[in-house]
Formats: sequence, structure tokens, C-alpha cells
Amino acid sequence: MSAAPESDLLRDIAARTDVYFNRTREVVMRFGDKRVIYALFLRRPVISAPRLMIDWLERVAVARGTKLDIDVVQPEGSWTGAGEPIVYLGGSLAQLSDLETIMLQKLGPACVAAHNAYHMSLALPEVGFLAMDARHCAGLEMQEMMAYAAGVGSAAAQREGATGFVGNANDGTAHWFGATVGRGTMPHALIGYAGSTVRAAEMFHATFPDEALTVLVDYFGREVSDGLAVCRRFPQLAAAGRLAVRLDTHGGRFLEGLDPAESYAVLERRAPAAIRRYRSETELRYLVGTGVSAAAIWRMREALDGAGFGAVRIVASSGFNVEKCRVMAEARAPIDLVGTGSFLPELWSETYATADIVEYDGVPMVKVGREFLLRRNGERQRAG
Repeated sequence: MSAAPESDLLRDIAARTDVYFNRTREVVMRFGDKRVIYALFLRRPVISAPRLMIDWLERVAVARGTKLDIDVVQPEGSWTGAGEPIVYLGGSLAQLSDLETIMLQKLGPACVAAHNAYHMSLALPEVGFLAMDARHCAGLEMQEMMAYAAGVGSAAAQREGATGFVGNANDGTAHWFGATVGRGTMPHALIGYAGSTVRAAEMFHATFPDEALTVLVDYFGREVSDGLAVCRRFPQLAAAGRLAVRLDTHGGRFLEGLDPAESYAVLERRAPAAIRRYRSETELRYLVGTGVSAAAIWRMREALDGAGFGAVRIVASSGFNVEKCRVMAEARAPIDLVGTGSFLPELWSETYATADIVEYDGVPMVKVGREFLLRRNGERQRAG
């Protein structure tokens, strides 16, 4: 007979936490418990995303038969400065001392990813985003955390008028975006299987006739030609706005018909101000370089409009992080939807959350240099 879930949870804590925290718990249980308050924070600005950590702490409290006082100082979705406590956590030191490793794992990465999703959404406020992070995650737990984070960051941006994330690419985490199922049509593998972009579109539409159709058009390096061919094959879908072309051109080549000179020419026609100031090499690549550049998106829009397919939408993917979104906004790139997993933290060291005890049995005390974590006079604890 399998062990109870509570027993599994407690064994998991003992196995996954750092040994010195386990030993601290044993010392405290031998020499006498104290009531403590922890301050949890990050060393960089973030969007507060503590729910997964709090849910876990509440399950642990039930399993251990103890009470935890959880004071969420920075509500979910709020901007939080570097070093600002996000949560004050109070309770028995014997019950809390071995939770630090895991609770910090559940806090830091989510807050940074939420921050990235928030800024991406604000950079392109009229563009919808689709979370396509799952295949870049290290397992189910990270997948759940990153989807949650994108939902939190998106909701914060939506409160400021942005479209934000309108869904994600799998069913398991769709609930974080207010949906029951994921979104998406086809990978490059289906194009290769079908033998042509048009044939892949035909196969998909025959199988899912009621679904809107988004077609990858870069497989054969003929984004413009194949994109227009699909539009001509499905003129009714195109006219109804139920057809989209997805640009996912890799960074090793230009979109069909573009080179450096022609890329500059496209932006000179469409967004001249975007290329008339100092640019870093990365910014220039996003504007006029290989891959899915602003010039590539504008070129696709010109071709669609010129052929009478103005209602066909453009989905852009491939490396859309905060910086690339900002550059696309400056170039006024005509994107309808961005598919991205690039809200995942790039520098994992920035995701490290920290916890310090700031009070022992009612006496404020913290290690030297962390006095900024102490509760301010008159600040009242709120039980969670």
C-alpha cells in the first residue's frame, strides 16, 4: 500500500533540502524552539509571483500540523524593487528551518519570468502573445511554474492596457491563461511529412476544419511564395481572417527575397526612424538581420497586402525576448501574435531568491548588512 501524500511530501522535503537546514532543525528540536519571522526577497526588480510557494507552504503546514503566518507584502502581480521583501513568513523555527531550499526554488524563477512577460507585453501592447515555453523547461514542475509566471506578468500588463498573453501551447497549463486547452496548429515536422507547405495546410484543414489555420512558411525557405500559395489555396479563410502565416525563419539566413540592402530598403519605406539612431549589433540584427527581423515581418505584410490578402494575420516567433519586443515596437512591425518562450530567465543567477530570519521570539535580529529587511515600526503582520 502506498504512503499517504502527506508522508510523501515530508520525505520529499527531507531529501531535497540542503543538509545544513535539516541539521538546524534537529538542533532546534533538541535545544528548544523559537518563533521566528523570515523575510523572502530577490536582489533584482521583479513582478511578485509567490502563489506556487504559498500553496506549497500551506500544504506543508497541514502535513506537519503547524500554523504558519504568511504576510504577502507585495501582492501577486505587483512591481517589487530589488531587496524588497515579498513575503514575511512566521512560525516555529523547528517547522520552518528545513523549508528554505524548496520555498526559494518556488519563488525566484517565477518572479523573474513574470517580470519578463510583463515587459514584453507592455513593449507590444497591441499584440497578443502565445506562451510556447514548455519544450524549453526542465520538467513538469518548471513548466507549471513558467506558465504561472507568464500568466501573472501578462495580467499585470493587461491592467495597464496591454493585450498580453492570450493563451499557451499545451493543455496542461492552459488554466493559467483562463483556458481549458492549448493553442497551435503545426510544427515543421508536419511540413516535412506533407512534402509541401500547401499540402500540410490542406491536411490540417481536412482534419480540423473548424479550427483557424496558422501555417509555418519557412520550411523550404520560401516564406513569401509559400505564404501566398496557401492564401490562394484557402481564399475564404484568408478573407475571413481565419488564416495566418507564421514566420519562424532561423538566424542562419534571411527571409526569402531579403539581404542586408533590401532589409534596409524595407524599413526605409516603412519605419525609417527605427534605423536612424545608434544601434547595438543585437538591435540591428533584430531590425535588418537574418531570421525573423522587423524587415522580414514588414516584407511579409507588403506581400500579403499587395496580393489582396490584407485580412491574413502574421504570427512571429523565434527569440522574442524583452529587448526584441522593444525593437519591434520601435519599428512598428505589423505583428498580430507572438509565439514565445523567451520570457524564461536568461541569467539563472538572477532568479536566486533569498530568505533571512528577521525576528526571534519577537526580538528583531538579522545578520549585519540585511537590516533593510526588518519590519518597519508600526507595520502589522497579516496572517495568510
